[in-house]
Amino acid sequence: MRRIGTILGTEKMPLSLDPRLSPRRRYLLGISGGRDSVALLHCLLEAGARNLVLCHLNHQLRGLFSSHDAAFVRELAEAHDLPFEIARANVQRRSEEENISLEVAARRARHDFFSDCARSHRCPRILLAHHADDNAETILLNLLRGSSGLRGMQFESELTVNRKKLKLLRPLLDVRRSAIDAYLTERHIPFRDDETNREPFTPRNRLRAEVLPLLGEIMDRDVVPAMVRAGHASREDHVALGHLVDVLDLVDPQGRLFLPKLRGLPEALQQHAFFIYLRDAGVPDLSRGVIDRCRTLLDPDGPARVNLPGELHCRRRANRIFVE
Repeated sequence: MRRIGTILGTEKMPLSLDPRLSPRRRYLLGISGGRDSVALLHCLLEAGARNLVLCHLNHQLRGLFSSHDAAFVRELAEAHDLPFEIARANVQRRSEEENISLEVAARRARHDFFSDCARSHRCPRILLAHHADDNAETILLNLLRGSSGLRGMQFESELTVNRKKLKLLRPLLDVRRSAIDAYLTERHIPFRDDETNREPFTPRNRLRAEVLPLLGEIMDRDVVPAMVRAGHASREDHVALGHLVDVLDLVDPQGRLFLPKLRGLPEALQQHAFFIYLRDAGVPDLSRGVIDRCRTLLDPDGPARVNLPGELHCRRRANRIFVE
C-alpha cells in the first residue's frame, strides 16, 4: 500500500506524509512561509489534497520581514487558488503584559488565531509542519526542564483554546529536516528564510545550533533517531499507564476523583491520574509542579484547595477532588 505522497509517473521523490492523513478531508494549514510549512503545502498538493485553508499569523517581531512573510503566503494561496486567513498579533506586547517569554507569547497567539480560524471555517483540524528534528529538540527540552520526562510530539494532539477544541496534526513528524531541504532544492520551491531561527536567543535555537551537533560529535553518530525512539518508548509507557488508570475507575458519576481509591495508589499512578483528570478538565499548561501541588490534597491535614493555571482551582471536599 502506497503511503500518501507517493506520486506515480514522477522521478522526484516526494516527502512521506503520515498515512493516517486523508487528502480528501478539509484541513487548516498553519503556514509561516518558511521551508517546513511550504514543503508541507507542496507535498499535500502533490498528494491531491485541495480542501485546504492557509492560515498565517504575523507576529510583528521582524518589522518589514514579517510583512513580507504575510505577503508571500497570500501570493502562495492565490497562486494555488486556495482560501486563506492572515492576521496580526503584537507578540512583544503580549509577552510584556503577561510576563511570559516571547516564545510562549507567540505560541499562545497562534493558538488563539487557530481557534478563530477553526470557528470561521468550521474545521477543527490544524496541520503543522513539525518534523523529526523538531521532535528531538522537544524531547531534549522537556527532559532538561524536568517536568515532562521524555515527552515529545505526536502525530495528533488535542487542544482546547477559548472553549474551542482543536486537533493538531503533524504529518511530517517522521521526516528529517535534511529530507525537507532536499525536497525544496530538487523542485526549486521558493520559501521565506527566517534568519532568527539560527540566532541563539532561545533555548530551542541553542539546542538546534549548538547542543545537538555537539551530542552528535560526542557520540560519533546522528543522535536524533535515538532520541525519537526514546520519545516513542516513553509515549508507549504513558499510554499504558493511562489504560491502567481507566481500569481503576477513579472518577465518580459526577466527574470527581474518588479520594479513598486515589490515596491507595502508588505515587506514579497518582501523578498520572491527576494528569489525565486535569487534562480532561481543560486545565492549561500542565507540568510536574502543577501535579505535585494537586497531590498535596491527598493529605487530610493539607490544603483543601490549590491554584491551577487558567485561574482555575483544584478542591478537596467530602472525599472527592474536583476542578472549579
